[in-house]
Order: sequence, then C-alpha cells, then structure tokens
Amino acid sequence: MKIKDANVTVMVTDMTRAIKFYVDVLGLVLKANYGDQYAQVASPGVLIGLHPRPKGESPSGNSEAISIGFGVDDLAEAMADLKAKGVAFSRVVEDRPTKLAFFTDPDGNPLYLSQTARWG
Repeated sequence: MKIKDANVTVMVTDMTRAIKFYVDVLGLVLKANYGDQYAQVASPGVLIGLHPRPKGESPSGNSEAISIGFGVDDLAEAMADLKAKGVAFSRVVEDRPTKLAFFTDPDGNPLYLSQTARWG
C-alpha cells in the first residue's frame, strides 16, 4: 500500500458558514466546493475537508482529542488579526520555546495558533 495524499475532515453544521470562516477569517484557500455536500480548504501542509454532520449525530466540536494547529511567525499579530474578525481565544499558553493560542471554529471544533521561537 502507498498512501498518495491525506486530509483532516471537520464535521460542520452549516457549510456556507464553515467555508466563510476557514477562507475569509483564517485565510485558507478554497480548493473544492460541492455545495452542501463537501468542501476542501488548504493551508500550507494540510488539506481540510469540510463535511456536513449527518442528521441525528452528536454536535461538532465535542472532541478534545484532536485539534488543528496553524503555525504563525508572530502570534500577537495573528491573534490581533483574528480578533478583528470576531474570533475569541479561550487561552494562551507559553511552553518555551512555543506559544499557543486556542480558539474554535463556529461549530466549536478546536483550533490553535502556534509560534515557535527560532533556536540559535
């Protein structure tokens, strides 16, 4: 077996709202949009599939076991940019040499920004 590619799938309740958040707020690139069925957004290093949650299943955002992190050069600048777009951060953690800022998408799926200091 040879894996040719991979993506992370995020279950959402409103495809239009999710696409707007990941593209307009986070600045990811919309790669594919199949209406209310599926969409793909891309960030350097990761492809995220947005998929509607099937009716009757538990709500999105209830898993703390998996989160998606986005690396940035300047955490304070990135946070200020996202706050201006309505994103609320739940906490900021400094674990030398890394700083993390946690937030969620509109469905409560866990996301974070990460800035790692350069060594040397």
